[in-house]
Amino acid sequence: MTRRIVSLIPSATEIVCALGCESGLVGRSHECDFPASVQRLPICTEPKFNPEGTSYEIDQRVKAILQEALSVYRVDAEKLRSLKPDVIVTQSQCEVCAVNLRDVEQLVCDWMESRPAIVSLAPCALADVWADIRRVARSLDVRERGDELLQNLDSRMRAIADRSRALGQRPTVACIEWIEPLMAAGNWMPELVEMAGGINLFGEAGKHSPWMNFSQLQEQNPDVIVIAPCGFDIRRTREELPLLTGISSWGKLKAVRDKRVFVADGNQYFNRPGPRLAESLEILAEMLHPRAFHFDHEGAGWQRV
Repeated sequence: MTRRIVSLIPSATEIVCALGCESGLVGRSHECDFPASVQRLPICTEPKFNPEGTSYEIDQRVKAILQEALSVYRVDAEKLRSLKPDVIVTQSQCEVCAVNLRDVEQLVCDWMESRPAIVSLAPCALADVWADIRRVARSLDVRERGDELLQNLDSRMRAIADRSRALGQRPTVACIEWIEPLMAAGNWMPELVEMAGGINLFGEAGKHSPWMNFSQLQEQNPDVIVIAPCGFDIRRTREELPLLTGISSWGKLKAVRDKRVFVADGNQYFNRPGPRLAESLEILAEMLHPRAFHFDHEGAGWQRV
């Protein structure tokens, strides 16, 4: 019997679809947009803040909500209930990324007639992402598909890691996940940088993304700078770039002088802990070792500054 699934986070929606279970999806979050076909589904969430504006303005709005110990997103309880899901997929890793687990559990507890299974994802490192894929596959009774998907992802990513390792040269890399205030990329990103043949300078694998300042960037003076803000596409990231390029000492950075500063679609790729982390690795490999890797992501997935 096909389960009725509601996904409240984009990465989970991608996992469900990659497992061949898109036909079971009956609802999604306001941010779920890939594959494009899921945009036909009813929306069950909305942000409690205005997502427009500069990165600084968004940061201030989100922090103001979190300081009051409130969730950043609102769940449409009546909509969710009307969809009669058997499985709800959410997350507990980051309160800024999606609806928090506490809110979903409270909603389900208020339902008297049904008790849908809640699958909560908690990806902090690559191994956690793979464990989450297995968890979703188990909950949907498609374990074999989960194993096949993971084998495919592992094969693709291992081939890149093996090839980059053989290249020898490993540029130092600074990955920026938010522009104002500056935040480095943590969680699985340091692992991806290493697999792509780089030396990650900021952020630790398996730990939340850390705040940083421009003086730290100057001190480390990376060979490569990758700018991929969470939730921003390339167009919106470019709108924010003057906040960095306008700094008087920006032009003195090695990556800037060598024209090795790149912007990437942080919304579609790097910040979605799901199957497209394989594409994210391909993008990094193209940036760091352009002579060795060509996956045709330049333009749509990343661009040169």
